[in-house]
Amino acid sequence: MSDFYKLQAKTPAGQPLLLNQFRGKVVLITNTATRCGLTPQLRGLEKIHNTFKDLGVSVVGFPCNQFAWQEPLTNSKMEEVCFNKHQVTFQLTEKVNVNGKRTHPIYKFLKNAKKDLFFSFIRWNFTKFLIDQKGNVIKRYGPKVLPKNIEDDIRKLLAITP
Repeated sequence: MSDFYKLQAKTPAGQPLLLNQFRGKVVLITNTATRCGLTPQLRGLEKIHNTFKDLGVSVVGFPCNQFAWQEPLTNSKMEEVCFNKHQVTFQLTEKVNVNGKRTHPIYKFLKNAKKDLFFSFIRWNFTKFLIDQKGNVIKRYGPKVLPKNIEDDIRKLLAITP
């Protein structure tokens, strides 16, 4: 069993979110922020969620306030803004740290699996990781890579031709 499936997070309401529930699915994980110049990517991530969820793809957003304090909202307010302003229905977690001493275990796992060139740290909001159906981190995408540019990689994992 992949170590990915042994990990867990919490929902914005503080409920356990066991990654074991994603076994056999393609998962796209990203750190998010509601007050970032890249926040419009939430709509692209939602499009991926809606397009591929019935084919076994899950998108999970991990809000983070470590980059210029661009996620200052409480967990419940952040979830409300994501839903009402950006129509986000994919899974969100409570706010986490993606760098530093308090790095969430999921991000320790992701960064260890796929470094960014020479470094493992997350450089900004909306760094994305694609995980295959066996819990392997397949690819890491920089913050400026738009969600629509990840769709072909998702199709490859699902063995779907465009």
